[in-house]
Amino acid sequence: MAYARGLLAHYGEVLAFAAVHPTGLYGRLSRSAALAYLDELERRWSREDGSPRQRSLSSVMPQLAALLPSSKGCGTGGVYVQASPHHLTNANKVRKILALEKAKFLCLVHDLIPIEFPEYARPSGAALHQRRIETVAQLADAAVVNSAATGRSLHPWIESSGREVAIHVALLGTEDLATTAPEPGDGRPYFVCLGTIEPRKNHLLLLNLWRHLAETLPAEQIPRLVIIGRRGWENEQIIDMLERCPALKGHVDEIGGCSDARMAGLLRGARALLMPSFAEGYGMPVAEALSIGTPAICSDLPALREVGGDVPEYLDPLDGPGWKSAIFDHAERGPRYMAQMERLPRWHNPTWEEHIAIVAEAIEQLR
Repeated sequence: MAYARGLLAHYGEVLAFAAVHPTGLYGRLSRSAALAYLDELERRWSREDGSPRQRSLSSVMPQLAALLPSSKGCGTGGVYVQASPHHLTNANKVRKILALEKAKFLCLVHDLIPIEFPEYARPSGAALHQRRIETVAQLADAAVVNSAATGRSLHPWIESSGREVAIHVALLGTEDLATTAPEPGDGRPYFVCLGTIEPRKNHLLLLNLWRHLAETLPAEQIPRLVIIGRRGWENEQIIDMLERCPALKGHVDEIGGCSDARMAGLLRGARALLMPSFAEGYGMPVAEALSIGTPAICSDLPALREVGGDVPEYLDPLDGPGWKSAIFDHAERGPRYMAQMERLPRWHNPTWEEHIAIVAEAIEQLR
């Protein structure tokens, strides 16, 4: 959506929309139908309960018909911009699209985590993602990466292809979060962990830490942990602890379907965001927390340092005692918490305007 709206604002009528239909047909979309579709998506995404309802087939058929691609307008050259991994597993499909359009190819690459850390991906994730990155290396004329860390991971693939592919680093922007007031709690300080529940996010470190606190401290001295995110994959042990560990009851809350407004309120009232990930390509939760003045305690990863600069508290994702110490300091508004609050005003909030400006520069270099 940021790309669609941002490039539309930058290029106006020069921007065209295209798609691969579920039937496999590729072509240009009616401009009016594409803009109506974007409006509809934004309305559905902005539901207060954060959970867009599945629409019936009969209700979506008129829109699907309006979005039927057409070959009309193809072949005029220019730059084909893709901000998702859609169809990158099929290099022949992408090759045919580029030939039909007679266009240069600019692609956004989010990360190479399924390749570098296959143990955190679905069983077929590494092989599928390798095909996507091979397509980028073979066919892209330039790539946008969401962090220099992702760029360093992508570089060997570009180098091995023997092609010249420009890599542009553009940090992802943050949306303005709602000014929702923090939710009333039980008086105890609390922390937020934000993101899909999957092994790479290292929820187990936090859950084991909170179980230890529950077993060693009076209940009133234990801060709360609020986990916001849908359940992902390969996470049986995490789910078992959330559902079956008695010690976590009353201290750990899981919120699966959370609206943007509620998430903003919870984040505003938190002592800190906790992000003990083993691997990240960017780190949007860190940016979201810092953008509203909430401190962050996160893993010492290059991508997270790019986002957070010198503001967050950085820790090894395996350092349980270190996380415990930092969490209690922030719960009590101790010296480390106060030092981070003093650093926060000088943090630079990445914006979508800055990101799209870099994308536009990459496009102009290809035109």
